[in-house]
Amino acid sequence: MRRVRRFNHAATISALALAACLTALPGLIHAQETDEETRRLLEGIQHGEQVEIELPDPEEQLPLDDLRKFAEVFGRIKDAYVEEVDDRELLESAIKGMLSELDPHSTYLAPKDYEQLEESTSGEFGGLGIEVGMEDGFVKVISPIDDTPAQKAGVQAGDLIIKLGDQPVKGMSLEEAVKLMRGKPGTVLTLTIMREGESAPIEIDVERDVIKVTSIKSRIIENGYGYVRITQFQADTGSQFTKALEDLESEHGSDLDGLIIDLRNNPGGILQAAVESADALLDEGLIVYTEGRIQSSRLRFNAEPGDMMPDTPIVVLINGGSASASEILAGALQDHERAVVMGTQSFGKGSVQTVIPLDETHAIKMTTARYYTPDGRSIQAKGIKPDIEVKPAELTELDGQPFFTEADLSGHLEGQDENQEAAEEKAEGTPASRDYQLRSALNLLKGLGILNKRDKPEQESAD
Repeated sequence: MRRVRRFNHAATISALALAACLTALPGLIHAQETDEETRRLLEGIQHGEQVEIELPDPEEQLPLDDLRKFAEVFGRIKDAYVEEVDDRELLESAIKGMLSELDPHSTYLAPKDYEQLEESTSGEFGGLGIEVGMEDGFVKVISPIDDTPAQKAGVQAGDLIIKLGDQPVKGMSLEEAVKLMRGKPGTVLTLTIMREGESAPIEIDVERDVIKVTSIKSRIIENGYGYVRITQFQADTGSQFTKALEDLESEHGSDLDGLIIDLRNNPGGILQAAVESADALLDEGLIVYTEGRIQSSRLRFNAEPGDMMPDTPIVVLINGGSASASEILAGALQDHERAVVMGTQSFGKGSVQTVIPLDETHAIKMTTARYYTPDGRSIQAKGIKPDIEVKPAELTELDGQPFFTEADLSGHLEGQDENQEAAEEKAEGTPASRDYQLRSALNLLKGLGILNKRDKPEQESAD
C-alpha cells in the first residue's frame, strides 16, 4: 500500500474530486493536473493500488463555520444596510477591524497612510504635534512634541482626548482620529481632554501648523556639564547625536565632567537610530534584541568598539512619555551600567511593528516581535524603571531670616575670587534651576564629579 501525505487542503480536495470522475473523464484529468504529488496519487489509483491519504489537521485549517458566518454578515450588510455599501469598502473595513483588534499598533495602511508614515520618519508633517495611542477607546497622548502647537497650547503626556472638535472619540479607530487631527495649517481644533487631577473635562484650542521636528538639541548647561535632548528618533538622529557630543566637547575644550541625555516625552521612532545612539556611548556588548514567531523578526544589535566619552558620567532622564526607541536607549545604557537612569517609569511600548506591502499602494503595519534589553528584560507593558525616582515638582525657596556674614561687615578684607563668586550667584535662573528633574540630574553629576576628583590622587599615588 502506498502512503501519500497531503497537507495542501485545496490539492487534496482536487485529487479526490479528480479520482471520483476518473473513469468518465480520464483525458481531462491528465490535462488539468499540475501538482506532481497529486499526479502520482492518481497514477496509483489508475493502476489499482490501494492509496492511504492523510488529510490535514482540522485545527490547522481555516474554520469553515466562521467563514460562512463572515459571508453571511457580509451578505446581510450588502442587502439590508440603510445605505448601499461598496464591496471594496466593506472588505477594507473588515481588514482594518481584524488588525485593530490585535493591538493598538497594528493597522491597515492605505496610500495616504504611507505618506504619513514617511512624514513621521522624515521629521516634517502637518498637524498638531502629538504622539498618540489608544486606551479604553479614547486617544491617549503619549507625548506632545517639543516646540509644536500642542505643546505650546498645554497638552500634556497622559491626557485622554475624548472629543475632537464636536466629534466624540469613542468608537473611532486611531487612524480616524489622526486624520481628524491633521488638517490645513492655520485652522483650529478644539480638544476635549480628561486629565488626571482634574474633576471635569477641559477644552484646549490648538492651531494646526506644519510640524517640523528637530530631533536633537544640545547645550552646555553649566561649565563642564553637557545636555542633549532627543525629541524623537528619526532616520538621521544617530548621526546628529554623535555630532552633538563632538560639538559639546569642542565647546568645552576638553572632556565633559558630566552628560545629561533627556528622553522625557520622547515617543520613540526608528529602531536603528536608537541603536546608533547607544553605540556611541558603549564600547561593546548587546544593545537590544527582538523575539518573534518568524525568523526575520529575531534580531540582535551589538555595539562596535569605541566609546566617545569613556570617562564621562551620564544621567538619562525618562518619564511616562518616554516610549519605544527611547526605552531601548535608556535600557541599554542602564544594563551596561553606563548611565544612571533618573525620573519616572517609562511608557512601556516594547513591541516591533513591521510594514508588509500588499501591493504597490497598500500595506499592513503589524506587530511582529518584542524588544528586550541586554539583560533580557521585556519592555512591553513594563517600561524602564529608573534607578533613582524623581517626580516632577515645583521648587519654592523658603523665606528665612537674613544671615550676616563677614562679607557684610564694613571694611572687611576682600576675599580671593570674591567678585567671581558673586557673578556666579547672579547666573541662577538657568533651565536647570526651573526644571526639578534636570536639576536633580545635574546635582548627581556634580556629586559623582567630586568623588572622582577625590579618587584620582589616591589612584595616582598607588600607581
